[in-house]
Amino acid sequence: MSFDSLKDKTVVTVISRVAERPMPHEACLVIIYGQDLGKKFNLDSPSIIIGRSSKCDIQIDQESVSRNHCKFMNTGKTVIVRDLGSTNGTYVNDSLVDEHVLRDSDLIKVGRTIFKFISGGNIENAYHEEIYRLTTVDGLTQIFNKRYFIEALEREMSRAQRYSRALSLMMFDIDHFKRVNDSYGHLAGDYVLHQLAAVIKGRIRREDIFARYGGEEFSIVLPEIEIDIARQIADKIRLMVEATEFKFEETVMPVTISIGIAAIDDKLQQALDFIKVADDNLYEAKRSGRNCVVG
Repeated sequence: MSFDSLKDKTVVTVISRVAERPMPHEACLVIIYGQDLGKKFNLDSPSIIIGRSSKCDIQIDQESVSRNHCKFMNTGKTVIVRDLGSTNGTYVNDSLVDEHVLRDSDLIKVGRTIFKFISGGNIENAYHEEIYRLTTVDGLTQIFNKRYFIEALEREMSRAQRYSRALSLMMFDIDHFKRVNDSYGHLAGDYVLHQLAAVIKGRIRREDIFARYGGEEFSIVLPEIEIDIARQIADKIRLMVEATEFKFEETVMPVTISIGIAAIDDKLQQALDFIKVADDNLYEAKRSGRNCVVG
């Protein structure tokens, strides 16, 4: 073969097509409820499995979590969560899913752990904003936490005393909540707490401060509200909770609350003193047979 004929042949060079491979969609998961609160997991691999097994990419050592519970798949354009036939299911924004394309700020519940899905152009900034949010908001109920509540109550007490304004406080908890956990399991208990908060949050004023005080106990700060009006509000909330259907996995659970209320006066100088008055009335409500208002 001559040199000229060689020149006429097309030379094909095999090169790597790495540049054409889809880049991982920038996204991460942040624990907003459960152990390791605030811990971040980057979703920069094509497949990440969550489960109880030590072989999983993200291990959650809880009885309510299956050995291989769910899988996150990063296609380069989207992130998809797929349940792997888990016993207790995978939830996205409180809905049971088999497979779901995730959107920014979706909440994924695996067992009793809740993850927040963060995606977008600058997930580091979004992550740090979420960490800050965790200092004020309870991850399960998505209402204010105890720390924020006490700080807010101190501010409202100072304002009420300075300008001689009304201020009332409501403390309440779920009647026989231990029976819910013992009879239906902690997943059902978590559902009741979350649903209770959602029901009440939608019925109070924007200026009211609604918080999870701890466990199954909640609080509402009522600025500019006299004790007589607070008593009416408390009874409306009590009746609303009693009338709400709390249904978890086809099981309907009756839920009622006991409420203690208090109004500010000149003797109350500290937030904890104010809380104690309302709390004492709450325990009187429980001693009086529960599902009632005292104060």
